[in-house]
Amino acid sequence: MDINSLMSTQLMDLQQTVQMSVMQNAMNMNTTAAMTLLEEMPQNASHPYKGATIDISV
Repeated sequence: MDINSLMSTQLMDLQQTVQMSVMQNAMNMNTTAAMTLLEEMPQNASHPYKGATIDISV
């Protein structure tokens, strides 16, 4: 195996590692944003119409 193919293989492995790291960081940021939104929701948020009207079909 010559040096060029060895370096090429190592470069591909490094690129894959960097891509996975970037994807993991993006997922962590999205998870943090979702948790922040959930925590900011009011605790006693009522449903806009549940319990207020009855829809009966006969």
